[in-house]
Amino acid sequence: MIVDDLLIPVHRFTPTDGLLGWRQTVAMEAAAEADRLPLEQLEGDLVAMLPDRPAGRTTVRTVRDASIAGAEAYRLTVRGEEAEIASLTEAGAYYGVQTLREFLTAGGAETPCCVIEDAPDFPRRGVYHDCSRGKVPTLETLKALVERLAHWKINELQLYVENVFTFAKHPAIGVGYSPFTPGEIASLQEYCTRHHVRLVGSLASFGHMERILQLDEYKHLGEMPGYREQAGGTTLCPLDPGSIRLVADLYDEFLPLFEAEDFNVCCDETWELGRGRSKAEAERVGVGRLYLDFLLKLYELCGRHGKRMNAWADIVLEHPELLGELPKDIVMLNWDYAPNGSRIPRTREIADAGMPFVVCPGTNGWLSHGTRLGQAVANVARFAAEGRACGAEGLLNTDWGDGGHRNPLGASLHSFAHGAAHAWHGAGVDDEGFTERFCRHAFGRTTDDMARYVRVLGGTYERTGSDSAYAASLYRALVEPLIPPAGARRSDIDGITADGAKGIIEALNDAAAGLPDPAGQGDEFEALAVRELALAGRMDALACRRVLAAKPLRAGETPQRDVLVGLAEETRRVAGDFERLWLARSKPSRLADNLALFAAAAREAAALGEKA
Repeated sequence: MIVDDLLIPVHRFTPTDGLLGWRQTVAMEAAAEADRLPLEQLEGDLVAMLPDRPAGRTTVRTVRDASIAGAEAYRLTVRGEEAEIASLTEAGAYYGVQTLREFLTAGGAETPCCVIEDAPDFPRRGVYHDCSRGKVPTLETLKALVERLAHWKINELQLYVENVFTFAKHPAIGVGYSPFTPGEIASLQEYCTRHHVRLVGSLASFGHMERILQLDEYKHLGEMPGYREQAGGTTLCPLDPGSIRLVADLYDEFLPLFEAEDFNVCCDETWELGRGRSKAEAERVGVGRLYLDFLLKLYELCGRHGKRMNAWADIVLEHPELLGELPKDIVMLNWDYAPNGSRIPRTREIADAGMPFVVCPGTNGWLSHGTRLGQAVANVARFAAEGRACGAEGLLNTDWGDGGHRNPLGASLHSFAHGAAHAWHGAGVDDEGFTERFCRHAFGRTTDDMARYVRVLGGTYERTGSDSAYAASLYRALVEPLIPPAGARRSDIDGITADGAKGIIEALNDAAAGLPDPAGQGDEFEALAVRELALAGRMDALACRRVLAAKPLRAGETPQRDVLVGLAEETRRVAGDFERLWLARSKPSRLADNLALFAAAAREAAALGEKA
């Protein structure tokens, strides 16, 4: 049935006889001015997908119905030559139209007559997008992303900010990182509101402060300067009065920009806490108490701005005795990115403590070029199920950019959609066939050729033979030295087997023909995604070629000149394409850092080739 081919499943589908007759004239009748936006989206789809419709008139209308239970629920009735979306709110009408748009993608002119009664599993269905590890998306990119997320019935977007904002009182923060401006946040806020997406602020406030603490005027606030070779370390010293004063200044400028009640203070991975300047106090009261005391100061700041505090749950779960002392309106964001992660079942502890919480799986795209697809699918599915069983108020699918954020946005879209499907109606998701449906809905592919490429690209980590395959073996092998310096740790190149590298190259080359022509995509956003997926495959293949070239070099064998010269040339070509695609979606920010790695890799290969 066509309903089984929807990307975002519906809860209750009752078929009736016949098909909707899409006619030449389609009357769009909106119950409210806000409903015109999704109806215009539907009209655009009809022009693109069904340009040659028979004469006659079809009516699509939205109506308000007080009997619809739920702010985001809707009832879609398709009969004869009309479709009606009944809802209590504008958001419900928006989602009902999105389902009708999905029917067009899934079945073309064959939209079945039916009654659909639908509502989400979770009130909060979000995406968390890293903007602080290198890439700062342009406003145009974020708006285009919001449209896609809203189509998949995502209703929350958080942008991870450490230092990428222009703070007037602290102008040194963000210099060299192409930070967001208040005007950009305001423009994105307005766009999100139109598409029923809550833009929720998120700002590092305790740990992961290294990009601020590296600056001369702030390094004195660090708990343990020099930790992980960071000038000021990564964590604020909670006992220094200047720490909370700094955060208060940042909040005063940042928090008022966001209309949403929720605000994410982060506070994860406070690695140095109790090990440096606060060590004596930690020995007296305990690290957990030290953490709690600073968290309560942040709670007070959030209250001043009328915000409900959200915070990552990892440190609290390291000190579960804190759960009984935390204010009961703090939202715990429980994250874990492995399919069988140890924090997933601990969701129950947060629920039993009577606290609101959100489950937070991940795209598994960070430290990879094309995501660890199997890990991502299993992680989302299990965490969503745990969230439903424990009464979570939401699912927030995280997308990080560790290690310079070489992972492309286009490779994360699959997981965004998959997380959206599980957040809306998890029991209806067919994980096994999801990739094929995604490629059809997002890229218009009617065959499985693109899905095969996405699966191969998303499975390269499983083929390396490396014991660090989950981490980043291909990601690091792309730019680490072919001949490591004396005393260097065992490298990722050493951990990848020659057979694994050859198998990845062969599989990628075989599957690459399945990628569609970017020029054939209807929108530049998807065209860029196709180019990004292609480049991701080239980067993985280049990493494997480097592995095959490095192994004989490290064994003391005579280098092959043509192989090394070829590596240098391909590295330069990849770097050029990488730069163009980066700038097509993002501000310059830390692009130069990545280009320097590519340049060093190309120089080394060329120099070794000259010696051969």
